[in-house]
Amino acid sequence: MSKQLPQFEYKPLIQQQNDQTTYRLISKKYVSIDSFAGQDILSIDPEALKLIAYEAFKDISFYLRPSHLRQLRAILADPDASDNDRFVAISLLKNAAISAAEVLPLCQDTGTAIIHGQKGQQVWTGADDAARLSEGVYNVYREFNLRYSQLAPLSMLREQNTNTNIPAEINLYAVPGEEYHFLFIAKGGGSANRSFLFQQSKSLLTEENLLRFLTEKMKNLGTAACPPYHIAVVIGGTSAEETLKTVKLASARYYDDLPTCGDALGRAFRDLEWEARLLDMARKSDIGAQFGGVYLALDIRVIRLPRHAASCPVGIGVSCNADRNIKAKITRDGIFLEQLEKEPSRYIPAFALPKAIAINLDRPIESVLAELSDYPVKTLLSLTGTLIVARDSAHARLRERLRRTGELPDYIKNRPVFYAGPAKKPSHLPAGSFGPTTGQRMDSYVAEFMQAGGCRIMIAKGERSQIVTDACKKYGGFYLGAIGGAAALLAQENIKSIQVIDFAELGMEAIYKITVVDFPAFIICDDKGHNLYAGNC
Repeated sequence: MSKQLPQFEYKPLIQQQNDQTTYRLISKKYVSIDSFAGQDILSIDPEALKLIAYEAFKDISFYLRPSHLRQLRAILADPDASDNDRFVAISLLKNAAISAAEVLPLCQDTGTAIIHGQKGQQVWTGADDAARLSEGVYNVYREFNLRYSQLAPLSMLREQNTNTNIPAEINLYAVPGEEYHFLFIAKGGGSANRSFLFQQSKSLLTEENLLRFLTEKMKNLGTAACPPYHIAVVIGGTSAEETLKTVKLASARYYDDLPTCGDALGRAFRDLEWEARLLDMARKSDIGAQFGGVYLALDIRVIRLPRHAASCPVGIGVSCNADRNIKAKITRDGIFLEQLEKEPSRYIPAFALPKAIAINLDRPIESVLAELSDYPVKTLLSLTGTLIVARDSAHARLRERLRRTGELPDYIKNRPVFYAGPAKKPSHLPAGSFGPTTGQRMDSYVAEFMQAGGCRIMIAKGERSQIVTDACKKYGGFYLGAIGGAAALLAQENIKSIQVIDFAELGMEAIYKITVVDFPAFIICDDKGHNLYAGNC
């Protein structure tokens, strides 16, 4: 007797439940109700799409969710948090308070504009929705002090900045209903670069194997994407693309209201037990909120998806401490945005900052190096004096010059170098938001530059490779870590002047000379071969 096939039954893969988001009304304009074939149709003027994208990207450039701020505040009261955890947390809260003035964005990397939209089939716009949403993105990046980060390929090897921050990444889906729902994300390069896909097999799905695998991959997230993180882990997926899309949305807490158990039809679900286990693993990693401690992660989402029998994709990604995600919707009642926190200063308690070692940079660099040699890794420093700012493109130009002439310019030999690229400058401040970029991208230059007498003190964010540790030991150099995600705070309180001194044509990647006061940084790699993140200190 042949086995009876199950009857057809359809349920969506993603079964989101009640949306608990608090929204605020933006406008009641641009929406009306018409009818077609006996059904109500939500007619949306295309101007609404421009408006909702504009307002969304403005808000997430300057404001954070209340839940995120509460989590940062909780670090300060946690007896298990390290002093460095607390220093990062209070700095990020202060950064949020400064950014709320809508002058200096939360982070200097104001991100790729990403739009996920679900358009009800009873919604009519009569327009190219992606074009109108893109126009909203264009307008907000033009009008505020945000950075243009998108590069247009002119050929396989040649690029130029679009100077508009478009194209945006826009993905729109048709769904039942008469509402239009959105998630807007501003994704910086650091957190985008911490999205990973691992093509595994059924053998992964034992408790021992999965625990060992995820422990290793969680540690490898490192600090370059500016923790404390919101981490998303997705096990399974009908394709690699589905897995990574789910990672991105889960890291934005878009799937928080999924069911918490699976069913025979293959619905996606959150596994709360594994979320708790992985959060405990993150706390025990000792990576902390950038400089050692327990706050690598604020929370972790673990989502299980169905999979093909021959594959088991695993996706891991993060939303960084500049947690720029916002929901929005257009309904018959108007245009709505998720309510972000407009008064973040109320989350800042009275807090005694840890004592930092004052370092005067405006003296011979040999004297600065000798003083740094007196302190162990993890030491908090307060830097005052002159820094040279240079990142990817500038380093490539300097290498060309070194190999052509045999020399590096004196400014890169006699001053510490800060890897950074600022956002646009407000008219009344010395600089725009100005935070560190990922140090690892410059690792291949370090030994060659140090041998030529340059870059013996480097400042950036995140861990560095063994190449850097070895070069610091061989040539007497240091790598200092600046707080990733506090770019508004640095611009307002620590950077006092800025001047382009080389490669002006590179725009935000030009080489600058800046003057800083009480600039906070931690010793990560020293001249003895110690590295905070390698556990050899």
